[in-house]
Amino acid sequence: MDRDRTTFVVQLYLDELAGTRGERDAEPVISALLAISVRRLQMLCARLLYRSYPRLTRPPLALNAEEMLGSVVERLLRALRETRPKTVREFFALAGQHMRWELNDLARRLDEQVRPLDVHDFDVVAPASSDSGLGPAARRMLDAIDRLPGDEHEALNLVRIHGMTHAEAAEVLGVSTKTIQRRLHRALILLTEELDGLRPGPIPAGGADGTTGTLGEGP
Repeated sequence: MDRDRTTFVVQLYLDELAGTRGERDAEPVISALLAISVRRLQMLCARLLYRSYPRLTRPPLALNAEEMLGSVVERLLRALRETRPKTVREFFALAGQHMRWELNDLARRLDEQVRPLDVHDFDVVAPASSDSGLGPAARRMLDAIDRLPGDEHEALNLVRIHGMTHAEAAEVLGVSTKTIQRRLHRALILLTEELDGLRPGPIPAGGADGTTGTLGEGP
């Protein structure tokens, strides 16, 4: 269905919705309204998500437009039980508002999560009083790294210990940079679970290496 036809039918459903009385009468009209406009809603979700909230599309959230659309439709189902947009413009403005609220909620929850542990948060070569030259925290971290699954251990070793870029590590292992990112992410999550109690203090907003995230390589 083309844009003009969709606009016409959406307006018909809005007119019908305005004349309903009670939730029972409104429910089928709301469902039909959302069904007929779903393609435009998904397009709006994609535009807003990828243009204004690209970090939500990357791990750990890895949100896509279809997942976002499902949440937005649930929001609109609830909103349209009480709100009656009179025009197509008002309807899509309401949808846009709920899209922004959904993405803002996701971004806030993401910011509240504990940042995956970066091995640079610990000074693994710091002098210690023990004969080994490593303190107990550093030894525990190295032991945890050694216990990582093979793929995750290899990726972490190349990137965080040997200082390779994601692209260099990918070339060495014969995989894509996205695979390296996924393996690093899994490795750091596993380390976080085991070593979170050793975190030395608040982590700067930019991270220990001056980046804004653990795994990102830019937008």
